[in-house]
Amino acid sequence: MILSPARILALLRKEFIQMRRDRITFAMMLVVPVMQLMLFGFAINNDPKLMPAALVAPPGDPFARAMVTALENTGYYRFVEADVSAAQAERMLTDGRVSFVVTMAPGFGADLLAGERAQVLIEADATDPAAASGAISTLETVAAQALTRELGPGPPVRGPEIVVHRRFNPEGSSQLNIVPALLGIILQMTMVMMTAMALTREIERGTMENLLAMPATPAEIMVGKITPFLAVGAVQVAVVLIAARAIFGVPFEGSSGLLLAGVFLFVLVLVLLGYLISTVSRTQMQAMQLSIFVFLPSILLSGFMFPFRGMPGWARVIGEVLPVTHFLRLVRAVMLKGAGLGEVRAQFMALAAMVVVLALLALTRFKRTLD
Repeated sequence: MILSPARILALLRKEFIQMRRDRITFAMMLVVPVMQLMLFGFAINNDPKLMPAALVAPPGDPFARAMVTALENTGYYRFVEADVSAAQAERMLTDGRVSFVVTMAPGFGADLLAGERAQVLIEADATDPAAASGAISTLETVAAQALTRELGPGPPVRGPEIVVHRRFNPEGSSQLNIVPALLGIILQMTMVMMTAMALTREIERGTMENLLAMPATPAEIMVGKITPFLAVGAVQVAVVLIAARAIFGVPFEGSSGLLLAGVFLFVLVLVLLGYLISTVSRTQMQAMQLSIFVFLPSILLSGFMFPFRGMPGWARVIGEVLPVTHFLRLVRAVMLKGAGLGEVRAQFMALAAMVVVLALLALTRFKRTLD
């Protein structure tokens, strides 16, 4: 068989013209590699620094001040609260405002000077074991150096005993961190894509005219389209939660009603996001591509794969806009920490705001596209 260069060139020209017209696909080919390069090159860090911490210590104790300074000098700790009660520190650890609580008992300095073995209690939020490991590994050396500088020349004094409590995940099991978060990732992957393809399927099959001919408003069409996917999401939630408990032994410390309320709000955000994608896509392939484009930063910048606090500021700003980021905080807090509504109120408010914004955008875009 003889190949005709003229026919091949004609076919190539036709393919390039089609590629140029399909702007979404062309943009995906360029944007996705650049986005992956930027995220993996600059945003990902498995050894987070400047982790927020709180101090519970007797006021005015010079040894406590020396310990705080030494811990901050390691680069791992950033004391956002340096004078709190034990109850306040417990609330801050539960709602995620701090990753560590450093506690020194009254008389800490006097015990050291008397030759007794004083204790320093470090409580670490171990729901993400990778985030806490680097900071914990420096404790013994830091404590000894801090007290040596504070005591100055003189007879040797026994250093403090460092007691580390890995809260909410004592064994440092990665399964307790990953499995609850998988609920959000699975829902993100399926709900957005299935909903995004719902409206484009009508366009491709030529049934959109029949849908628009019905005596229904855009809001009614949206509700009718997304409601079945809420039911699908409920089935997925049940499967993941049962498997998490029965197979992986993930504890369930908090309120099931609070968790289910958060799940419902999160799924509602996802189906609205998928519906919004469907209004800007003309084919199911474009809807799938845009869904993957949204999924990539969601899995990398939400704290699912890499510690959230280890990312630079610009990456954390992007992460805060992603619904899965707030859902992961919510599900880990409720399931592993037993958090109540007070501790996860901020996550509920963020998801509720996203519901309102996405619903308005989807309705506005639907009217402009199809009227």
